Amino acid sequence: MTLDLRYTEEQEALRDSVRAMLTDHAGWARVLQVAASPEPDDADLWRLLSVDTGLAALAVPEHLGGAGASLAETAVVLEELGRAVAPVPYLGTTVAAQLLLHLGEDELLRDLAGGAIIAPAMPCDVGPAGPGARLPDVEVSTAADGSPLLNGTVCGVADASRARVLVMPAGGALFAVDADAAGLRRTPVVSLDETRPLCDLAMWNAPARLLAAGERAASALDAALVAGAALLASEQLGLAQWCLDTTVAHLRTRYQFGRPVGSFQALKHRLADLWVELVQARAVARHAVAAVAAGDPDARLAAALAQAHCGPLAVRAAEECVQMHGGIGFTWEHPAHLYLKRAKSAAIAYGTAAHHRTALATLADLAPA
Repeated sequence: MTLDLRYTEEQEALRDSVRAMLTDHAGWARVLQVAASPEPDDADLWRLLSVDTGLAALAVPEHLGGAGASLAETAVVLEELGRAVAPVPYLGTTVAAQLLLHLGEDELLRDLAGGAIIAPAMPCDVGPAGPGARLPDVEVSTAADGSPLLNGTVCGVADASRARVLVMPAGGALFAVDADAAGLRRTPVVSLDETRPLCDLAMWNAPARLLAAGERAASALDAALVAGAALLASEQLGLAQWCLDTTVAHLRTRYQFGRPVGSFQALKHRLADLWVELVQARAVARHAVAAVAAGDPDARLAAALAQAHCGPLAVRAAEECVQMHGGIGFTWEHPAHLYLKRAKSAAIAYGTAAHHRTALATLADLAPA
């Protein structure tokens, strides 16, 4: 299948409008303020993304209140959110939307389009690995009226701190759990990335609603995780691009020994190498999203390739940003540390690079069965 990796005029316009909005509402000072506050995310920015502009429901069909756009438009938004390390639960809600679309859960999709935060209740490092992937150890029992009850714990769940509904894998099935349900407790935990906090979930006979079971549940969950890995690559791409752009701008104006720091050959070589990897990352990230959006049979392989490359690249770009900014790059007042923390935490989200390299080798018949 031939995929066009170029952005259309409409997608470029979307990128420009999202970047302008984030410049106004998610500048350095604002992100640092939210990161230092006890709040899990920027509620005002989320309201702007979800309710005022509908950007959180781009992939939701129009008859359910969404924009009816493709996954490519969602990736454009995530790329810009990565550039701004915006503290909003966009990625988790987007993956939840993909899961609900596969299940045909119209009611929850309408809630999501109305601004509700819906999050997958899985550890942040769970990646696509086909049916039978490592999932939370949650037990399912039955109440007196026959309704399901959930018992167990799920550690390190991202984008769930303010979620209204949690989509919970348990007992080979998928359940919707009201975040305010009796028997469910959310406990914030210390997260490396202050812009994407984690929480632990504990359930004692928490009431739930069955969404799907068996092969239907496994297939929908796996498809959503593949989409999540592909979309995360776009966020990592935006993050790496900001780090390179900001570092180049700094080295052009910072002088040492009477000349711009950027004129030193050793730094030029490091930036040139980073630029080459970034160009490659742009290709694999866009290819992964385009493959998932088009239902390409190689979408799983494309997502694994994107994560195997974009995760390490984002970390390297953020490290170079901190180091080449010198002393200011290590201060709390400069946002470089936020990009490094986001890059490091995102490097294990939806599967580590090693996980995806193993999957890539298997899919390409390069590893023994």
